[in-house]
Amino acid sequence: MDSAPASDTRVAGGGPYLRETVRTAVKILIVGHFAVGKTTYVGTLSEIRPLRTEERMTQAGASVDDLAGVRDKTTTTVAMDFGRLTLSDDLVLYLFGAPGQQRFTRLWNDLARGALGALILVDTARLQESFAVMDIVEKQGLPYAVAVNRFDGSPEFPDAEVREALDLAPSTPLVTCDARDRASSTHALIALVDHLLTAGQEAP
Repeated sequence: MDSAPASDTRVAGGGPYLRETVRTAVKILIVGHFAVGKTTYVGTLSEIRPLRTEERMTQAGASVDDLAGVRDKTTTTVAMDFGRLTLSDDLVLYLFGAPGQQRFTRLWNDLARGALGALILVDTARLQESFAVMDIVEKQGLPYAVAVNRFDGSPEFPDAEVREALDLAPSTPLVTCDARDRASSTHALIALVDHLLTAGQEAP
């Protein structure tokens, strides 16, 4: 699927209202473990001012949230992030970023209602933390793609090794992105949408 150039998307879909040509709206979950870059990802792609429910982290939460490797993080999402991206003249995506901490997983049941699929962000330095997230998405019955968010200093592995480590099915898309970069983040989302379209065509 081809996407509109980033500049065109910003101009044509950047206001509070949808294009008159839009005929299909799709809900997509953006998920991943704590501090993997979900809020940044949604904010990078959203053509409207994203809705964020971030709160400042306090010392009281230090015993609950594992800050290993993310000591510079000062805020955390406590409900959801929300953004909108117009992919084409007739297709718009609503992006819902889910909190990464285990104590917020009950919110996922509500956020998953009506979602067509999920994009799972992972960090190669903390791949083991992705298993719980993938388990929740699979229990929701949502098809998904996996995007490796490139953090400065994170180890790089061949796709085959990442697939094996995460035990991904051959049909599950695996892409690389930088959540701060609009072009690569859009590429990751398009990989998911293509996967959803293919799965829909193959469904009986």
